[in-house]
Amino acid sequence: MTPGHKSLRIAFMGTPDFAVPALRALHEAGHEIVAVYSQPPRRAGRGKKLSPSPVQRVAEELGIEVRTPVSLKGQEEQAAFAALDLDVAVVAAYGLILPQAILDAPKIGCLNIHGSLLPRWRGAAPVQRAILAGDEETGITIMQMEAGLDTGPMLLKAATPIDAKTAGELTDELAMTGANLMVQYLAAPSDHPAEAQDDTLATYASKIEKQEARIDFSQSAEQVERQIRAFNPQPGAFFEYQGDRYRILEAEISDAEGSAGRILDDHLLVGCGSGAIQPVTIQKAGKPAMNLKSFLNGTKILKGTILS
Repeated sequence: MTPGHKSLRIAFMGTPDFAVPALRALHEAGHEIVAVYSQPPRRAGRGKKLSPSPVQRVAEELGIEVRTPVSLKGQEEQAAFAALDLDVAVVAAYGLILPQAILDAPKIGCLNIHGSLLPRWRGAAPVQRAILAGDEETGITIMQMEAGLDTGPMLLKAATPIDAKTAGELTDELAMTGANLMVQYLAAPSDHPAEAQDDTLATYASKIEKQEARIDFSQSAEQVERQIRAFNPQPGAFFEYQGDRYRILEAEISDAEGSAGRILDDHLLVGCGSGAIQPVTIQKAGKPAMNLKSFLNGTKILKGTILS
């Protein structure tokens, strides 16, 4: 702990990889993390074995108590949380709704690391929605949590350009930014007065549905390329050909013109509503990802074929 900075009693609440840098940063900053809350282990892999979340694995590695309730709505869970006598709870992509009793328990309340520049992209999938919308920048907002969905006062912000980043790359970058911002805020909360959100500027980042990942070649090449980046790594933007599913993980925009979904040459150039898309990295279902040249050596999709 830096001289002059107070060590706080913290409960950390997070589940995926996005939350891990913040957990590590708070631990390294010398705060007392008295408990970590994470989603319960899920069955994963071919053997369907129970697999703990990334946050749970790191918390156990750091020797911190882990709690994995299915819900926080029960009085018993709320009493156990209140008994921690917290200064603050830090929340990052936890995945459970926090009832008012949880929000009110810590002295400073519950603070969230949100992956957008609020009030734009409140909700579950801010990174993907920002890419899909063609936003030039996004960022991190540290906010005071309240009952509404990402509606609370903003405490600290940092912006980053989106450029040509995939959702995976952008999420990793924002995770580090969020970790640093939270440590910065907790070191001197009084230096960062709360700012109310302007609800008239709010947009909603709804959860990604699997069917959204099917590539719609009737859109412009620019929009298709955004779709490919927004759904990399998950769920993966795809098309189907002869009953097999193919994920395009990386692509370039071409000014070539042709009917939507039609293969325009021998190198898998695909016509769009305007312009065309040239896949760079592609993956057949059940196979490893490969560059276009390697893919075409083993799979022939003939010029003139219409993709769906």
